[in-house]
Amino acid sequence: MILDKNLKFADALDVSAATGTALVGDVIDLTANAVNPGRGQPIYLVIQVTTAFTSGTSSDVTFQLASDSVAAIATNGTQTVHYVSDTFDESELPVGTVLTIALPQGRNYERYLGLQVVTAGAATTAGAISAFLVWDVQNNDSYPDAVN
Repeated sequence: MILDKNLKFADALDVSAATGTALVGDVIDLTANAVNPGRGQPIYLVIQVTTAFTSGTSSDVTFQLASDSVAAIATNGTQTVHYVSDTFDESELPVGTVLTIALPQGRNYERYLGLQVVTAGAATTAGAISAFLVWDVQNNDSYPDAVN
């Protein structure tokens, strides 16, 4: 997996937050970076948990990829949402969790693309992620040597 610094949303970024939807990290200007996730070669969103999610009580976390015509991508429902993850209980997001999502093809992406975290139930008190786009994903399993 080769990372392009221009296609990063977050690098071990603390995304703990109060309940609601928050735009996290950087946004990607699809025009400036010559990326068109809706057509052509598949591109993948990778989200890696670098600090486990916790809260004072139980909270739920959902990730969504959204685009908008302005860099301050809306969080009020007017943004174009291209992907919504499952809803995770905080205990389902320990360090090392990796989500790999093939972005939908044939969708109309607006100019700016960003990652949003939706927190429900209770505010999260900890939780950090690295998130980025890649053209190919590391999708192999390592096994110990088999000695017969």
